[in-house]
Amino acid sequence: MGTFHNGPGYKRPRGGTWPRACPRGPRCGGKMSKAQQSQEPLSELEKAMDVIIDVFHQYSRREGDRDTLTKKELKLLIDKQLANYLKHVKSKATIDQIMKDLDVNKDAQLSFGEVMLLVTRVTCATHEHLHEVEDHQHQ
Repeated sequence: MGTFHNGPGYKRPRGGTWPRACPRGPRCGGKMSKAQQSQEPLSELEKAMDVIIDVFHQYSRREGDRDTLTKKELKLLIDKQLANYLKHVKSKATIDQIMKDLDVNKDAQLSFGEVMLLVTRVTCATHEHLHEVEDHQHQ
């Protein structure tokens, strides 16, 4: 398996240098992980990763580059997919700020890696919130 890189401007090499879990065949290039090649079922985390990739592509393919999000696509993704966790994100100014914060290479588009920054931040904040709620319930 290849080395994972996530720095600014990183793009996965064409054809990839490591397997990608993809039980869906041509829909994602037909590359399958060793787990799929040996017929092992995906773990819960692997399934969740596939869902994140699929959701990203549902929105990235609407306009412009098919593998990046425009500001309009980002807003739609937040409205439809993060409605409960990002209830406060309604104004254009807030979307503009999120886009600015995530757009590491300043190309006015968000790559999958840049969108993962948002997913990671929201997931971490949700994790912390759940612990706070749990702590209050035990007091």
